[in-house]
Amino acid sequence: MVVLQVKRGDETLFLFETGVGEKSDTVLRDLVAIHNGQLKVQRVCMEIEELAEHGTMLPNEMVGLNEDQIEELKLKDVWAEKCIPSGGFTFNKDPLLRRNGQQPTEAMQKMLAKAMTDAKAMVDRRLAKSSKALTLKMVEEAMNLLRGAVTIVYPMQLPPHDTIRMEFANMEDLSGTQASKEVIEPSKAQLWFAGRQILMGKVLSEYLGHNDKTKVVVKINQLGDGPPGREAVINEQLRRQMMAESYRRQEELKKLEQDDDDEYLNSSWADSGSLKRQAHGLENVRFRFGK
Repeated sequence: MVVLQVKRGDETLFLFETGVGEKSDTVLRDLVAIHNGQLKVQRVCMEIEELAEHGTMLPNEMVGLNEDQIEELKLKDVWAEKCIPSGGFTFNKDPLLRRNGQQPTEAMQKMLAKAMTDAKAMVDRRLAKSSKALTLKMVEEAMNLLRGAVTIVYPMQLPPHDTIRMEFANMEDLSGTQASKEVIEPSKAQLWFAGRQILMGKVLSEYLGHNDKTKVVVKINQLGDGPPGREAVINEQLRRQMMAESYRRQEELKKLEQDDDDEYLNSSWADSGSLKRQAHGLENVRFRFGK
């Protein structure tokens, strides 16, 4: 299997194993699904952190309103009584006024926290540094882990307008958010290798060669982003090593030059007392001490 080191820009996203005989369409579809899945896990974990602290989402018409405004408009969160966390709750007001403040018990919070930790570890970008490939199945398992934990804490499910439930149902609306800029639309995805775009309908071997036991860097981006920058000939670690070696060599040369400049001081003609000794006939005199 050929190992693809998948990057977006200069950041490594994950490693992916495939065969050089695979169609580029199939490979790109899986790469985009894994990348978007990583982002989804991160978004859901962020929301679950808020869920564990401040309960379920308020209805859209109540988000951002304080108690006086809600009372004045005669609004009510009808889902607050339906979506009670297992074991009850304590009130913890949301400073962002997005959630109803019904914080789950400490035991339920710990369950959610463990699920988040495990899910993040399953799709972590640092897996690439450990030479561990990521698969679409692993991303799905991470999402199922989060879904299961939320279901245990909220057996009556979350309100239909809650961001977490919408993420689980793939109905999230990311328009106008930073997250929308990170997600790649499958229909606009592009795959690049060595500065060349891998066209759809082609076989990977047409670009990567027929060696099925190699590791190559490929990049994904979205139509309109332009060609990604080419990979540096040397990596950052090697560049630093070369700079350190160059600096060490320069210091050695400086020391040698300084030694050469002072070497003349050891010559006989540079001895300030040599002429005086010659005048007195003391040049090359050897003294011998004895009894």
